[in-house]
Amino acid sequence: MTTIAIAGSRATPDAVALVDYDPARLDDLVPMWRASFEQGVGIVDPHPLAEQRDYFLTRVLPRCDVKLAVRGDELVGFVAANHESVAQLYVRIGCQRQRIGTRMLDWAKSRSTGSLWLYTFAQNRVACAFYERQGFAVAARGFEPTWRLDDVRYVWRA
Repeated sequence: MTTIAIAGSRATPDAVALVDYDPARLDDLVPMWRASFEQGVGIVDPHPLAEQRDYFLTRVLPRCDVKLAVRGDELVGFVAANHESVAQLYVRIGCQRQRIGTRMLDWAKSRSTGSLWLYTFAQNRVACAFYERQGFAVAARGFEPTWRLDDVRYVWRA
């Protein structure tokens, strides 16, 4: 298992670590992901949790490496990325603005081929501002038909 400490050089009870995906955490991951998504986008996700769980297992895991951000026993975020893109990056509600998202994004950047792309919804202004602070630039604006929302494609280059 790969672990990357986030807070300082010594492990402390408040330190957040990035660890490899653990299937035993899936039942914690999906509701955390859902709540963070709903807060960020400002909508209620109509899909059953079982459907979102299946999406993660069949669409996200086969295409991405997943790191979990954990503090003690609490799952505080996750990132799913490959060498070209970030498919998912979510931080638990109440844990934002603690550099957790930045550290997960730094991990994705460090294993990229020198550039990354990702999508977020335009109405998630907090996410848009976060990605722009992290050096991502707007590459395109579009419309996501499944959610019926405007989206933004971001690109980062080393």
